[in-house]
Amino acid sequence: MSGRGIYVETTICADVDAVWRATQDPRAHVRWDVRFTRIMPVDKTQDGATRFTYERRVPGHVVRGTGVSIGEHDRPDGTRTSALRFHTRDRMSPIRSGRGYWRYVPVEGGTRFITGYDYDAGWGMLDVVVRPLLGWATAWSFDRLRLWIESDDPPERWPLWSVAWWWRPDRPRATRCRRRPAYGKRTELVRSAPATLAALPDPASPS
Repeated sequence: MSGRGIYVETTICADVDAVWRATQDPRAHVRWDVRFTRIMPVDKTQDGATRFTYERRVPGHVVRGTGVSIGEHDRPDGTRTSALRFHTRDRMSPIRSGRGYWRYVPVEGGTRFITGYDYDAGWGMLDVVVRPLLGWATAWSFDRLRLWIESDDPPERWPLWSVAWWWRPDRPRATRCRRRPAYGKRTELVRSAPATLAALPDPASPS
């Protein structure tokens, strides 16, 4: 991943199992993550990774793509990881292909939930606008997830346009999330990525 990768981190007052369930179930995932409308598992690879297709509905169009992911549930240090790669040929998508990970770290009082990802831009120079927006959308979705797990507040209660509900201080806010690693540089995203990411097949290649 490049030094322009996207990093988001939040701490959720819940155990790792609760965060894992809300993020690894495709039906639960699309409830809180504004970046996806639908995620559909397809099959398993020989190494146990899951192939999937995804959709993102935008006005007048549905962006469709493919991906592959694998999770590590039982690591010696008590953390968990999930790595994925994804790809689309849809010219309406600002992303062509990407790769990233989730990391689940038990901490006192809860779970630190982290993502790092990078992608090949689909809209050329317009990525200078798209990339910050995607970073914001990721952080806003993470806070939406946190509210769901901590207070059983259904994600559907907070549609994307709730960002304008200034009179609701309890609404999801991207600003509650850390947007840079504690060690300061996004170039360190490579160091933080799980080894499983490098082993994943390219979803753009024939199975």
